[in-house]
Amino acid sequence: MFQRILQMLVKEFLQLRRDKSARFRLLVPPVIQILLFGYAATFEVFNVSTIVADQDRTPESRALVAAFVHSSRFELKAVVPSPEQVCAAVQRSDVHVGIVIPPGFSHRLRSGDEAPVQVLLDGTNSNTALIAGGYVGQIAQAFAQAQGEALLQASGRALTAPRVRLQVEPRFWFNPNLDSRWFFVPGVIGSLVLVTIVNLTAFAIVREREVGTLEQLLVTPIRPVEFILGKTLPFFMIGLLEVAIVAGIGLLWFRVPFNGSALLLLAGTCLFLLSALGLGLLISTVCRTQQQAFASNFFVLNPMFILSGFGFPIASMPQPLQWLTLLNPLRHFLVIIRGTFLKGVGIDVLWPELACLAALGAVLLTASVLRFRKSLD
Repeated sequence: MFQRILQMLVKEFLQLRRDKSARFRLLVPPVIQILLFGYAATFEVFNVSTIVADQDRTPESRALVAAFVHSSRFELKAVVPSPEQVCAAVQRSDVHVGIVIPPGFSHRLRSGDEAPVQVLLDGTNSNTALIAGGYVGQIAQAFAQAQGEALLQASGRALTAPRVRLQVEPRFWFNPNLDSRWFFVPGVIGSLVLVTIVNLTAFAIVREREVGTLEQLLVTPIRPVEFILGKTLPFFMIGLLEVAIVAGIGLLWFRVPFNGSALLLLAGTCLFLLSALGLGLLISTVCRTQQQAFASNFFVLNPMFILSGFGFPIASMPQPLQWLTLLNPLRHFLVIIRGTFLKGVGIDVLWPELACLAALGAVLLTASVLRFRKSLD
């Protein structure tokens, strides 16, 4: 038995060695994709195009504009005299943020009254608008606090009525600088490995069936179980290699910290790969051509990506979809990989995810093997 499986392994690696395009697809695209995701996929917003209507034209109003510009979050495109020009620029999508400083702004600040400022946000891209609005609030709050302290010092006396000041100092654990790459890069590892392994498994067996070599192999003494093991074990090894390469890029290039156990991550990766192999094998038993396998992969992998928590919070989804995510191996693997990379948690925290991956892998592999036997009959 082991000799026949070994021969299948040798056959698969020899075929991979002869296929230069396959070697290219295995190594180059994952490296390019993690670099693209690492630099392009981010929740942070910089250089948001901004227009300002400064109707006050005082040192205080200019200081407020400078506070926005110097934050590097906003890029000042123009300073115009009227609010109508600001509205027109936002409507034409020339800018994403419009700020209107009304007359009397500095007078209200000096007298200690509230000094309103109008901010217009282009909500076409709701994510950018929400983040930019948060930055506006932070900058305005810091400016107001600085102006209040300057006014207090200039008056030379305490305020007539005591003030109660509440100062909130947030402390971010596991990602102190809120670097979005620390969130995205570990997620990219799971997503790339899932796509690669499912595609390899589904296409390899369908290709054997399409060119007629599957029947030739099965008339040899090799049994169906041995054929499945010999066909999927190379992809399991390739998956481990890809995880090592992509994780190495995340650690060395993007400086994502690794605080957990490498053995725990390896165990989670192995269970995840078993689920991916089972899914790919199940697709291969349903499809007869490579075109069908491609369409099936697209139909299956896109929902798995959306329901994994990679880009969209699971807690924000409707309750039925939250239950559906429990059947998604990628969802559990992302919890494991982010937990080991950023939090350094152990098996006492991650055992439910490991158990779910083991159960999903067992179910998918069993179903795919049974379906494969039935398709041969």
